[in-house]
Amino acid sequence: MITLVLTNRDRDLRIVNASLKSLNLQSDKEFKIFLVDYGSELNYIVNLKALVKEFNFVELIICPVQGQLWNKSRAINIALKKCQTAYFLVGDIDLIFHPNFIKNAKKMSNPREVHYFQYGFLSFDESLKEQDFDAYEVDFKGNDEVTGTTLFPVEVLKSVNGYDEFYHGWGAEDTDIHIRLKQAGLSVIFQDSEILVKHQWHPKAYRSKNSSNPFHSVLERINHSYMTLTDHSKRSKVNIQNEWGKLPLETDYQELLQNAPDHKFVLDTEEIKLSAILIQLGNFQNEIVEITIKEVFLKEKLKQNVKRLLGKKSKNYLDLEVINDRILEEIISSYRNNSYQYSFQREKGVIQLKIKF
Repeated sequence: MITLVLTNRDRDLRIVNASLKSLNLQSDKEFKIFLVDYGSELNYIVNLKALVKEFNFVELIICPVQGQLWNKSRAINIALKKCQTAYFLVGDIDLIFHPNFIKNAKKMSNPREVHYFQYGFLSFDESLKEQDFDAYEVDFKGNDEVTGTTLFPVEVLKSVNGYDEFYHGWGAEDTDIHIRLKQAGLSVIFQDSEILVKHQWHPKAYRSKNSSNPFHSVLERINHSYMTLTDHSKRSKVNIQNEWGKLPLETDYQELLQNAPDHKFVLDTEEIKLSAILIQLGNFQNEIVEITIKEVFLKEKLKQNVKRLLGKKSKNYLDLEVINDRILEEIISSYRNNSYQYSFQREKGVIQLKIKF
C-alpha cells in the first residue's frame, strides 16, 4: 500500500481535475491520496471541494492559511504525519500520471531506497487536450535535477522529521530531502527508463509581486544557500526547534479574523523601531498582535540625510522592501507555525502583520 500526497494553492481546477482523473485510471487501485490545500482563496475552496467529491479515493485537507507564505514542506509533512502505509509518494498537482504509475512505484519499493521520476513537460497547447496518457506529446524531458515526484520509505522519512519546513516560497525543498536521505545512508535513484509522469503547463502564478500577498524578493536564493549549508554540514534530521507537520486549526484562524488585537503598533520605517518590534515579539503569549508599518514622506527622509551629512544625530529609514524581507525572514525562522496574516500594499506603502501568539 502506498500513500500519495499532492499539494495545492489556487491551481487551475482544470489542471487539478486532469491529475485526479489520471489517478482514477490507475491499474493498481490499492493506494491512498491526500490532497493538501495550503491557503487557496475561499471561493476557490468551495469549487475544489465539489470537484474532489467526484474522487472518493481522495482525502482533502484544508489549511486555512490565506495571507501566509507558501510552505510546500509543511503541507507535505501534514500528510506524512497522517500516513499509515509503509511507503509515501510526493507528487505535484499539475501532473498527469501513467495508468501503471502506482503499479511501477510499488515494484520499486525498498526500505533503503528512494526513487524519483523523470518528468515529461507538456506545452501550453498540449496541456489543454483531454486524451490518453500515451497520446500526450512531450515538449521536453526533465533531467535528474527535477526532484518533485519521489517515493520514500515512511519509517526513514519520519525519522528525519520529514521535509525541512524552513523552505518557504519556491525552490530546493525537494532536492534537500534527497540530500539528507543520502546522508542517512539511503540510495537515491533516478527513474528515467520511461516517462511515467507528464507535467501540465501553467504560469508561475506564485512568484508574482503584483499582489499584496507575502513575497520575499530573494527567498529562492536564500533557500538554495540554506540547502548548500545543509549539504556541507552532513545534516539529515531537521525541524528540531519547531513542531513539524503541524496542522493549522480553523479555530485559530477564525480567532485571528474575528477578534480585535490585544496590541496594535503603528510604526514608520525607522530601522531601530523595526529591530525593537521584532525582538519584542518573543514576549507575547496567548495574545493577538497587529503591526502596521507605513512609509515616511520623502521630505522627512531628505531631512535626515542632510543631518547625517552634517554629522548630526539622525534617523535611518529603511526601504519598505527591505522591511518586508526582514519581517518575513523572522516569521520563517521563529513564527512559521503561528496563525498569522501578512500583506504588503506596495502602492499605498503599507505593511501589515496580524499574528497570534
